Parts: sequence; structure tokens; C-alpha cells
Amino acid sequence: MPVRPTRVAVLGAGSWGTTFSKVLADGGASVMLWARRPELAHEINTGHRNSDYLPGINLPAALRADSRLGAVLEGAELVFVAVPSQTLRANLTAAASSIPSDAIVVSLMKGIEQGTLKRMSEVIGEELGIGGAQIAVASGPNLALEIAKQWPTAAVIASDDLVTAQTVALAATNKYFRSFVNTDVIGTEIGGVLKNIVAVAIGIVDGVGYGENTKASILTRGLAEMTDFAVAYGGRPETLSGLAGLGDLIATSESSLSRNNTAGRLLGQGYSFGDVVATMKQTAEGLASIAPVLELAAARGVSMPIALQVAQVLDGTLDPRDIAPHLTTDDLPQGE
Repeated sequence: MPVRPTRVAVLGAGSWGTTFSKVLADGGASVMLWARRPELAHEINTGHRNSDYLPGINLPAALRADSRLGAVLEGAELVFVAVPSQTLRANLTAAASSIPSDAIVVSLMKGIEQGTLKRMSEVIGEELGIGGAQIAVASGPNLALEIAKQWPTAAVIASDDLVTAQTVALAATNKYFRSFVNTDVIGTEIGGVLKNIVAVAIGIVDGVGYGENTKASILTRGLAEMTDFAVAYGGRPETLSGLAGLGDLIATSESSLSRNNTAGRLLGQGYSFGDVVATMKQTAEGLASIAPVLELAAARGVSMPIALQVAQVLDGTLDPRDIAPHLTTDDLPQGE
């Protein structure tokens, strides 16, 4: 039977890492948060605030921060990782010697590593030399600020080992945050990656000024693309109908709090890719994942017109006003 862990470490003090640290502390765990900048760690410890990423949110006293990886990771039963996906490997290299050998490592990230085309759980296993029973991933409709405000939210924890998933879910459950479990790591991770790309597309059409019909069409066909891709890589179709798929897709596509939706909206308003990156304070993972996703799709023969048109908008070869991926086919009428 799973036992609720009490000593937890979180790597990454951005909005999501700090919010998830709050979730864990509010669930009864003693949490150490790694903040790269000593001054941010000091603010969290003395003022119980992270004003850069969660302005106005009070953090629990059970949450402590430190800029020293060794101090954060000492004795940790669970290690949650919430760094930008393209920096994961380098951060794991720096942390590896301090992570307890029996710790469960949990990915809070939603990306594909450029170059290797690996999912975050694959990078974790490769860099730390651990098997699937020590790895879990968290996903779902997780807009950080809403959760930090303690608005009721559900998430899903996936691991190859059910007891591992249950152990992590016990830690990541409190009065406002409920974690469900599954053993479909592939489908859960792919849902988290692909919904970001669909959210960029929704943001683009929103920025252009198109209405609800256009957005609903892209949202619906986006879910079909996500499911086709996940199944092609070994995921279960039902996972994409759950919290990691449809649930996360709705939240990320429809909310102004979503970084990916915001990035798309700026693109739709005519900003260049470079301008969008410069304007945004935090990483929009969907932008970094488009190229590797299209490469993976091509390798398995998966048609992904939404991702393709977003890529074309990003590289300037498609006017945002012309984005209509649900219309891009010369074939005979298709089934849904």
C-alpha cells in the first residue's frame, strides 16, 4: 500500500514549481523548493511570497526555499521537477549526485526535448539511470494562479507502477487539489505537450478576431490530432479524453492565464515570433515543442494540420488570418 511521503523537494521556483510546492505543503508535506536566485529563496523564506511569479499569493510556512541543490534534495522521498523542458537535462546533470537513490522523481513539465525528441520522463530515466517504477509525471488542467488561489482543481499522476502513482498522488492531494492516477505515462505526457500547441492555435485565431465557431472547430479537431498522435506512440485513447487530454486542453486553450494561449494571441495580433518571446516573461512550452512534435508525427505518419499551420505562422509563411487547420484537406469528405 502507498504511504504518504513527508519530505519533498521541488526543483524550479517559477509559477508552476512554486504553486505545486504550495499544493504539497498544504497537503501536509515538508517542502524544500530550489530557487536558482538566492534573493528569491530569501523572499520565500522571510516574506512567504514569490512576487515575481505569484504576486499577492501567501505561501505556507511549511514551504522553505534554498538556492543550494544539495540542501534542497537532502533526504527527499519525492523530487518534483519544474524547470523549462529544454533545460531539464542540464539541471538533472547538476542535481544527480544529490538526489537520493531511492527517491521517486516526478516531472511537472510538458515538453519534448529538441534534438533527441524524448519525452521528459525519458530524459529523467536516461540522466538519472532509474527505471519506470521511480518515475512519475503530473498533468491536467493546471493553471498555476488559479491553483495558488486555492480554486478547486483535479490533476492526474501517471507512472508505469501504480503504487508509485498512488504514492505521488497522496502527496499531491489536499482540500482544494485532488490527484487521480493512471499507468499511461506516454498518453499523459503527450496530452500535456500537444494541448499546448492547440492552445497556441486557439490564441492565434482569438488574436485575429475570429469567433467561437472557429475556436470550437480547432479545439475539437485538435483533440482528434492529440489522440491519433498518442495512440501512434503507444498511449491509450481514453487518456486523451481525461484530465491530461481534454481537461488540460480546455483550460489551456480558453484561459488568458495560459502562456501558450497568450503567445498565440500575440502572434494573431501581428507580433513576430521574436517579439512574442521577448514580450513574455515565462516560457510558452508549446512554441518549443512544435518542431519536435512535427518530426515525431512524420516518423509515424500522423497527420497534424494544426501543428503544421502553427509552425507556418511562427516561421512567417502563413498569415495568421489564413489559419484554418480544420479545413486543410483536398480529400473526399472524412469521418470525424
